[in-house]
Amino acid sequence: MATKKILIVIDVQNDFITGALRNEEAIKKLPNIVNLLKTERFDETYVTMDTHEENYLNTLEGSKLPVKHCIDGTWGWHMAEDVSKTKAIQNAEIYKKPTFGSVTLAQHLWTHIFNEDYANAKNYEFTIVGFCTDICVVSNALMLRANFPNNKIVVLRDCTAGVTPETHEAALKTMEMCQIEVI
Repeated sequence: MATKKILIVIDVQNDFITGALRNEEAIKKLPNIVNLLKTERFDETYVTMDTHEENYLNTLEGSKLPVKHCIDGTWGWHMAEDVSKTKAIQNAEIYKKPTFGSVTLAQHLWTHIFNEDYANAKNYEFTIVGFCTDICVVSNALMLRANFPNNKIVVLRDCTAGVTPETHEAALKTMEMCQIEVI
């Protein structure tokens, strides 16, 4: 079996680009993500969407990051328009997540691959792109590493952005230390 290529798109949402948590690095990297999505070089695409409720400021995360963002159904919660228009995203499975890592996505992938394709499980390769490298990207990458210890996991440096350039680089280094390839 040829290697099956899986793309994981983490939180490419308006609030992380030009909205409540505006990020100049995300603005710069967004075209790279759009171009990657247009290549159609992946067999499957999965998407996470940071999803909070109106009571966000009353949550633990809201007390540590007191900026309302990605409130379900708002403009800021939606994916960037250029991203949502791609065929890859239109055909993707989307996972809303109330916290940094998507347990549901990791469970789905583990069940899908190991229950349905156990003999070929090592022939899956994961590529991760999105925002915020230092919070949600690293959380999801480490969940994948924990569930798929023998699979190649790649994070694309030019298709990720952190809260700051320094924390972005620190997260990339952390992922490298956990045997996640950063290219």
